[in-house]
Amino acid sequence: MAALIPGQPTPIAPHAWRVLGRNPGMMTGPGTNSYLLGDRALTVIDPGPVDPEHTRALVDAAAAQGKAIEQILVTHTHRDHSPGAVALAEATGATLLGPDVPDDGLQDESWAPARRLRHGDVLDCGGVPLEVIATPGHVGNHLCYLMTEQALLFTGDHLIQGSTVVIAPPSGSMAAYMDSLALLRDYRIDTMAPGHGDLIVEPMETVEKTLAHRREREKKVFNALDGQAVTVQELVTRVYADVPDFLHGVACLSLEAHLIKLRDEGRVTHEQGKWSV
Repeated sequence: MAALIPGQPTPIAPHAWRVLGRNPGMMTGPGTNSYLLGDRALTVIDPGPVDPEHTRALVDAAAAQGKAIEQILVTHTHRDHSPGAVALAEATGATLLGPDVPDDGLQDESWAPARRLRHGDVLDCGGVPLEVIATPGHVGNHLCYLMTEQALLFTGDHLIQGSTVVIAPPSGSMAAYMDSLALLRDYRIDTMAPGHGDLIVEPMETVEKTLAHRREREKKVFNALDGQAVTVQELVTRVYADVPDFLHGVACLSLEAHLIKLRDEGRVTHEQGKWSV
């Protein structure tokens, strides 16, 4: 993490650079990673939150290469990933491409793409092909982007370095998340460039470990019910005993996502705010 320096363009692969945002925190780690990619011209993935200094860093990084920023993509519309798009588009004239905005009260309402991207779309990023992979789960509109020639996947918050991600209903879905993780097995991916943290250099091992972790957590959720009807707040201390108490509020979101998955599978019930087998 010490090598991640805000505002400094860092090459991560042929025709790809990372610029770290200046928004470190409990939910963002060292900050949000913005990426520039392309040969003849540049595309930005995840311009980050509103921050004039970060926008300037992206513009300066493109100018240093003598290339124009022509497109701005986002992996999803949480407020640490997409709000900076408006200012960057105004500064560069770039076109906004990406998903629609879910209506769950947790999104960047300023995001308005000129073109909605769908699973399987292939974009021309200044002579570099980029494939769109729909990966709902962390949030319903989440997309990953694969530089097919480099086998480099920009993962947003689908997978991040050094931690698991929060799955927040109603747009976030644990069932969709686990399906989206398994989907990555179908692609050649040598490296992952996450929305937070450094490069993931063992991508398929990370996918399998994350799936195993989620299955184990689900097992703990089911076993912790133990025939009793309990609230999410009562259950979180049993299921997330390995997590510091100050994170239990956030853990409740993923816990609820696990419970909804179990309910949809017919394994638990939810009545009057309480969950039971």
